Amino acid sequence: MATMRYLQAVRLAMTEEMERDPNVFLCGEEVGQYQGTYRVTEGLLQKFGAQRVVDTPISEIGIAGLATGAAMAGLRPVAEFMTWSFALEAMDQLVNHAAKITYMSGGRIHCPVVFRGPAGVGTQLSAQHSQSLESWYAHTPGFKVVLPYTPSDARGLLKSAIRDDSPVIFMEHAGLYGTSGEVEDDPNFTIPFGQAAIRRAGKHCTLVSYSRGVQLCMRAADRLAEEGVECEVIDLRTLVPLDIDTVAASVSRTHHAVVVQEEWKNVSMGSEIAARIYENAFDELDAPVERVAGADVPMPYAKNLERAAIPTDIDVAAAVKRTLA
Repeated sequence: MATMRYLQAVRLAMTEEMERDPNVFLCGEEVGQYQGTYRVTEGLLQKFGAQRVVDTPISEIGIAGLATGAAMAGLRPVAEFMTWSFALEAMDQLVNHAAKITYMSGGRIHCPVVFRGPAGVGTQLSAQHSQSLESWYAHTPGFKVVLPYTPSDARGLLKSAIRDDSPVIFMEHAGLYGTSGEVEDDPNFTIPFGQAAIRRAGKHCTLVSYSRGVQLCMRAADRLAEEGVECEVIDLRTLVPLDIDTVAASVSRTHHAVVVQEEWKNVSMGSEIAARIYENAFDELDAPVERVAGADVPMPYAKNLERAAIPTDIDVAAAVKRTLA
């Protein structure tokens, strides 16, 4: 095991897959000479050359179209969006082409493309750049949607995404890039989709989240443990496919559930996960499922208002107390 930062684990996964498979290439705005906005692609242009690390024009729809077409032709592109908020410019290519081409071709054309980049809220990026949009993509049939929390998961899940024959939406929370953790040394280490991880065992309440929301759950669990409340923390890791079996099994042990997310509560992943819990574990619940989410407002720029719009571990702990009451 080696200790590295989240962004280094993402870079390592891309490096290993490019070394393993000559069909893998990177494309996006400033991924080459500038070496990435967050330095995720640092050194890759020098290592693999301009044919495999392609700086594109500032056109998200062009990036998505290039990557989708290359994948249809047999390559395995990894396309970076500078932020997932910018990917809204490419929704036609993403939703109407990448996600649907295998279905539209009757299974004759595959689209093994990974769309990746920073997502999540915070750091004073304001309403147009500070958004969690994962439910938009999870809503679309044809996509697999991945949101890793730990550096190890970032590496293992990205390697699985690059090897997958389906289009994968891979969202890296910008607030996690600087976090560190142990990462396996095995260059063939991968993590399969659709397998949630139990980050902490507990018997009183199940906390369900993904990406940076898991961090909030872990902090809330630490806070509640001081009061004698033991929470089980489930990291979903992938939203499509969604491992509801692990969640339902946990709820059957704790009989209470809180779903945590950063995105808006209205028509959200939290809504879907809560509905799945009701469908699969209703008889095990001793209280309604609680949801913790971002405020249903455009993200403010002012730091004090931004803090008010983003859920915290204190909000998670309060939700646990409500459901246990």
